[in-house]
Amino acid sequence: MYPAPFRYHRAATLDDAIGRLVGIGEGARALAGGQTLLVWLKMRFDEPTDLVDIGRIPGLDAIEHDTKGVRIGALATHARIARSPLAKQIPIVGDCANGIADNQVRSRGTIGGSLAAGDPSCDWPVLLTTLDATVHCRGPAGARTLPADGFVQDLYATRLEAGELITGVSFALPGKGSAGAYVGFKRCAPAFPTSSVGVQLTLNGDDCTQARIALGSAALTTIRAQAAEAELSGRTLNAQVIARAAEAAAAAADPVPDQRGSPAFKRSLIDALVKRGVEVARRRARGETVEVSHEYY
Repeated sequence: MYPAPFRYHRAATLDDAIGRLVGIGEGARALAGGQTLLVWLKMRFDEPTDLVDIGRIPGLDAIEHDTKGVRIGALATHARIARSPLAKQIPIVGDCANGIADNQVRSRGTIGGSLAAGDPSCDWPVLLTTLDATVHCRGPAGARTLPADGFVQDLYATRLEAGELITGVSFALPGKGSAGAYVGFKRCAPAFPTSSVGVQLTLNGDDCTQARIALGSAALTTIRAQAAEAELSGRTLNAQVIARAAEAAAAAADPVPDQRGSPAFKRSLIDALVKRGVEVARRRARGETVEVSHEYY
């Protein structure tokens, strides 16, 4: 299917893009890599009157990290993030970036565009919730920051206001004894995950001092599995403790039945993925190098 007719605008600066979005009004959409929006247009899922291309705005694709933390520009592509030194230093970031779709999508799709889509099946909202990240935005009222946890409010709905754009994300570098894993299960590479899980642990020996778990494709928004976190935090990790955390995560999910599977099937996946994610995160926190890739069926 072909998209409905629209007018195309190429923004030169961030202020130019915001001004065009505000001036055009409700019918305007921002276009970054286009790997989500163009699909929506072809399906007539959305029929905007105008597209404002922000993909060539300079300064929005940086990937930086230092002792103060990590900063990723909204226009950084999945592929650039996957190839960056950051993905090696923080393997959970590489898990996520490398698991998104196929090479073609990864080379065009951007982290900001994925977040702005508000799709509960997208990988980045789950990963950024796991890492307690901050989303940086700028709109007609100026700049503001929002927590990644809760940024997606409902199906395809985010906390972005009219004319507002994501400019980047930031999060702290994991400390000593802290590591994570991002694991997913999908039908094939281009598909969204049937279920996905992000796990970040801080260990002192075998004792878990802090845990953070986020679930994707588990409801109409990303879910922070706080009951599962509580099962791990302050406890010595063993099979029984991990099993209780996985059970609590599955219970927190409210998955929607679709062509990818039933709610019961998705909960069983979440249970298994939490166990896998915790084990990989534990091994990484101990200093092991563990490669992770999405599972397919």
